[in-house]
Amino acid sequence: MRFPLVVLLVLPINFASSFVAKSPSWKKLGRPSSPQFMAGASVETADDSVVQWELFKKHHGKGSWQGIWNTYDYMGDIVDETLASVNLIQDEDLDVVMHSQDIVMGGTVSDCDTCFDSLERRTMPIGSYSLGKLGRHRCASVGMVNGPSLLRSGAMATELALSHGDGRIRVILQHAPVWEKGVEPGSGPPQGLKLLRAMISKEALRPTPPTPQSEATNPPSGGNPSLYRGTPPFQWRKRWTGTSWTWGPQNGNRGWQLDEMEEADAWHGRPTGDGPNVWNLLLARGGILIQCPRVVTNDEVGLFRLAWIPEGDSDEGPAKLLRIEAGVSVLQPMEETVPSENVRFLPPMLTSLRCDVLESAGDLDSSEDEESSGIKAIRDAMRP
Repeated sequence: MRFPLVVLLVLPINFASSFVAKSPSWKKLGRPSSPQFMAGASVETADDSVVQWELFKKHHGKGSWQGIWNTYDYMGDIVDETLASVNLIQDEDLDVVMHSQDIVMGGTVSDCDTCFDSLERRTMPIGSYSLGKLGRHRCASVGMVNGPSLLRSGAMATELALSHGDGRIRVILQHAPVWEKGVEPGSGPPQGLKLLRAMISKEALRPTPPTPQSEATNPPSGGNPSLYRGTPPFQWRKRWTGTSWTWGPQNGNRGWQLDEMEEADAWHGRPTGDGPNVWNLLLARGGILIQCPRVVTNDEVGLFRLAWIPEGDSDEGPAKLLRIEAGVSVLQPMEETVPSENVRFLPPMLTSLRCDVLESAGDLDSSEDEESSGIKAIRDAMRP
């Protein structure tokens, strides 16, 4: 399906961030002390390019991310699986990060305990990054968004990533042009962009891609995630506290202390979303939740969300919850100074970004939990 549009580069337009309003549960951090923020710099006063570069190197440009890429269709079924790695290798002397991908094309599996598998890999160079030259990447604390970007096929790709210890969850959501019922595709501008596919990668800085078997044989050490750990439904419904990083074109980077989360903000506890236009995928093994618009239109900003529980409650500490939310604007018409027969649109834009680094502060009170009786029944049934 071709995208019958002419897309031109334009000067950035300021959009108001959807996360600048203060509430009683938020405290502004002038100089965040959390290690998840860039150490020794004020989020509000530091140069944005420096902040972005340090966050990128600290949380993502750390080495070779080995993983299994699972592609899901619109119905939520797996349609493809690829063994691959994303290599983000730092050159400290030049202060650059080299980006390449290794795709496993085939191999031979050993049939003895003392032998090794032989894999045929294809390396594809992607590019390099340096201070002030991160392309369409934007970081917020441990989270990162890449895009939205237009592909040659006419589809739009939005990539979200969350990093914790030696592990990372990376998601790519692709939306393709769609026309209303009764309108011939390609006969005019599309009315929206509909979700086409989603790719999810559970990846880690380990010698081999993480699998249930590898994690059972060599359990991750403290501070590193178990990417295939079972996560019961009630694990999401807790009292969460921590820090939040927000960004908007007008207000820039800001840090917040989140002492209490209001019900409306706890979208991770409502897996199916808050409306019929929300596509969602919940992976119990690994504690991963994805939400995005089924169809993105120019009527409102689309919210792309990824939540992850990398660690559950244990003797070593409370459960951890990471969340990232990106606002994306699409199909905004260009202002024409000269009348034209062609319909032209601005490229898709990132209008806001938020990343939360939270930990459990105990269970919700029954008065706060809309599903308290059902959650309690599940919890009681699973206790030994």
